[in-house]
Amino acid sequence: LMVWLRRTTHYLFIVVVAVNSTLLTINAGDYIFYTDWAWTSFVVFSISQSTMLVVGAIYYMLFTGVPGTATYYATIMTIYTWVAKGAWFALGYPYDFVVTPVWIPSAMLLDLTYWATRRNKHAAIIIGGTLVGLSLPIFNMINLLLVGDPLEMAFKYPRPTLPPYMTPIEPQVGKFYNSPVALGSGAAAVLSVPIAALGAKLNTWTYRWMAA
Repeated sequence: LMVWLRRTTHYLFIVVVAVNSTLLTINAGDYIFYTDWAWTSFVVFSISQSTMLVVGAIYYMLFTGVPGTATYYATIMTIYTWVAKGAWFALGYPYDFVVTPVWIPSAMLLDLTYWATRRNKHAAIIIGGTLVGLSLPIFNMINLLLVGDPLEMAFKYPRPTLPPYMTPIEPQVGKFYNSPVALGSGAAAVLSVPIAALGAKLNTWTYRWMAA
């Protein structure tokens, strides 16, 4: 019974994190939000996606102890998001209105770190977490360059209502920072390491809680 409960707890956490990642994508990745807030949105998006990926991926990877499960987890997140995009499509928006982040290559780097360091948990946290934070904004910028023009899409498919906190403002491009990829990568790399450590610790806490 305890084994079944422990496994259920682990898999429930995995599902919760993956679903939250999907919700973050829809909230931070739609074109209206991206157009209104320009590069500021991209930096916030980079940090949120990097941390959500790394906490679930390292949790799942350390749970199984098998390099490759982080990539599998990122694949689950990707599939969830593609399915969720169908809801936008049903409302009359184009299917690429919400941009699906490129999680899988960053998760592969985490897996490679774990494998190359002979399943060293601390190396996975420090090196793998840094690599995820550094790489994800780069992959996402390439991803954005390959989809439809945000301004054209936003004006063609206007959203009927906007909550007060999302009232459009004039983007301050160049006044605060000139490279959203560099700022996003730097901030995400720093924050992904403690969040990766949290994911690893959650793995330990879950075992202790279920064994009590």
